[in-house]
Amino acid sequence: QLQLVESGGGLVQPGGSLRLSCAASGFTLHYYVIGWFRQAPGKEREGVSLISSDGGSTNYADSVKGRFTISRDNAKNTVYLQMNSLKPEDTGIYYCAASSLLVAALWVTDFGSWGQGTQVTVSS
Repeated sequence: QLQLVESGGGLVQPGGSLRLSCAASGFTLHYYVIGWFRQAPGKEREGVSLISSDGGSTNYADSVKGRFTISRDNAKNTVYLQMNSLKPEDTGIYYCAASSLLVAALWVTDFGSWGQGTQVTVSS
């Protein structure tokens, strides 16, 4: 059974940084496109970033470009999301997800396996 577990969330002040991790168990991560999504209270889940199975291609939502960096370490079966210059509007539950599509977009429907999420709160 495919399992994804997120970690690294927490409370941070505006302008601060966090690094989220997405660890996989029960399957080999490097066969999948991995995406990060977030959901703020009262809002729909939105795509943040994704990385191709070989790590050669990445995609970011306009709202996080230049501030967030996605990477993967297939040897550790883990994907990371480095988040810098955090803003209050980055607050939400962050989910990682796996897609078996050869090419995936930052759409919820492109991803079939999801983690439970980790809370990120940006506040002074």
